[in-house]
Amino acid sequence: MPSTLRQLLCATLLTGLAAAGLAQAPMPQAAGMYGGYVGLGAGASRYDLRSGSGGFDFDDGGSAIKLYAGAFFHPNLGLELGYLDLGKARRIGGNSSARGLNFSLVGRLPLTTQLDLQGKLGTFYGRTDTRGVGGYGVQLGKGSGFGLSYGAGLRWAFTPQWSAVLQWERQRLHFADRLSDVDAATLGLQYNY
Repeated sequence: MPSTLRQLLCATLLTGLAAAGLAQAPMPQAAGMYGGYVGLGAGASRYDLRSGSGGFDFDDGGSAIKLYAGAFFHPNLGLELGYLDLGKARRIGGNSSARGLNFSLVGRLPLTTQLDLQGKLGTFYGRTDTRGVGGYGVQLGKGSGFGLSYGAGLRWAFTPQWSAVLQWERQRLHFADRLSDVDAATLGLQYNY
């Protein structure tokens, strides 16, 4: 079983178990809290990387999987922590991959009682790995570090506890040869408590 599919299945199972546990008993909200959430999303990523000078196949897209949790401390402002696997991009006879943790300030603007416009701004601690054939204008190796993260999306609450979330996010990551952006577009399911 490919590792991305295995990670998606594990993340789905963990999210389902967490949501089932949260659904068993009503939880009192802490003073000053306006609800929390956990979610799982999957979609596509796009790497903004050079292909090198060797005439190798180049595919800047990959799969994206995210698992996240957050809470609102104001009716329209909250904090979110998430794990994001940005898949792999093919280049220089190998590939580049990225994954990491995201911490963001999240804002929401209710458009209707069930539909919110969302935005986020924060930081992403990422780990990257570039493998392939060396000597073609791209440095091979690993990179890591903090970078800017931001995004926007729509959340549709189809029940009081469950929502569908469509999001676009951009992470600035440290690759072995330079700083580069990786975009992710995901569609996911969110449990609100």
